[in-house]
Parts: sequence; structure tokens; C-alpha cells
Amino acid sequence: MNPKITFLFLSVIFISGCINNSEIGLADTIINKSIEVSGGDKFKNSIIDFDFRDRHYKAIRDNGLFQYEREFQDSLGVIKDVLSNSGYERFLNNEPFAPNDTMAVKYARSVNSVHYFSVLPFGLNDDAVNKTYLDSVMIKGKKYHKIKVDFNENGGGEDHEDVFIYYINSETHKVDYFSYIYFVDGGGIRFREAYNERYVNGLRFVDYKNYKSKNKNVDLYTLDSLFQLNELKLLSKVDLENITVK
Repeated sequence: MNPKITFLFLSVIFISGCINNSEIGLADTIINKSIEVSGGDKFKNSIIDFDFRDRHYKAIRDNGLFQYEREFQDSLGVIKDVLSNSGYERFLNNEPFAPNDTMAVKYARSVNSVHYFSVLPFGLNDDAVNKTYLDSVMIKGKKYHKIKVDFNENGGGEDHEDVFIYYINSETHKVDYFSYIYFVDGGGIRFREAYNERYVNGLRFVDYKNYKSKNKNVDLYTLDSLFQLNELKLLSKVDLENITVK
């Protein structure tokens, strides 16, 4: 190969690598700041209780150790789901009750999902998380950093194929919007708008307006534009109630 062509080829690879590393580094910096203004390390050692859709949730975090709980009443009695570093368990009236494997995976995923969304952006620095800075965009007259988050298969959990886009306010450093694509239970694409911000013992919590596209073939990366054009349909609200933090 011609030496000049070889040099040019290697230069392109080098520059491309630098750009990618820069995008990753910038995304890390912005996410770190967002976690900090939302409560930072206080999440790592906390006991958080809240109610969501007639069910009680509790998260116990202790420097990497965790126990996520969900408790509710049904026709059989009091059901309690427990997800921890050791795995998933279900209890019926305080006695172990083992659902079949398929349902156990579904219940565990459901418990994890609610707890995951409840404390965002905390959790976006986990080892299996990949972050990439995409762009700077305007939403409702405010400037936002647009950051893509996806997951490694190893350590990324059952939902490692999901992809998220976070919109972080360039002035407040808070997550005001995010969108995501998921593939379980038939899959779908959602866009969430945060509202009702409050701090409880130094930790930030928000509720969400949950939107979906009127077009099933929508591109995840265009949802912010569709939101501004009122092309998204309000599907539900995600409201956390009776929050306590220790």
C-alpha cells in the first residue's frame, strides 16, 4: 500500500477514535453532574419507600448491596416480591411462594423496572452502562444535552437490549425528559416528561407523563422533535406517592 494512503488511513482511524472517546468522556461528565445534583452518593446508602399504583415499594441500598421490594394485597393474601444481589423471591402471607420460572422472571423484571425509574439518573454509572453524547437540542425553549445510554450483555440484565436517550438540562443539569425503546412483552417506544419535582432528605424525585408515538414505525432518536410538534399521545402518568427516605 502507498505510504501516504497508509498514513491517511491510520490518521482517520486515530481521529475517529479521539472523537468517540471525547463523546464518551463528555457524556460521563454530564451524567456525573446530573447524578450529583439529584442526590449523588446519598442514594448508595439509603432506604427509600414509596407507593405506586396501589402497591408499596421499598429499596434498601448499602454500597452495592441492594434489596428491592414490592408488596400488595390480592385475592390470595399479601404478596411480597424481593429482588436482591442473591436473586428473586416471592412470599405469600410471609411464607415463601415460588412461581414458575417464566413468571418469576417477569415479576423480577417488573420490580426492578419501577425501582430503576424511581431514582434516575442514579444507576447510569453502573459497569454495564455505555454512554454516548449525541447532540445539543432545544426543547420548549431550553437547551438540552442529548445522551444515548445502552447496555452490555454481560451485567446488563434481562433488558440489556433496551436503549435510552436522556435529555439533560444544560443549566440545571437535571433529567427533564428521556425516551427509550424496549423489547419485552411485545416491545415499544416511549417518551417521558418529568414533572412535580421534589427533594426528600436530599434526594430528587419526579413524576412522569408517559407518551407514545402515534406512528408505530417512529425512530427513537426523533421523539424529542415529535414531542415539540405535539405528535405524541399521552399514554399514562407515573406518579410516586408517600415517598420517605432514610
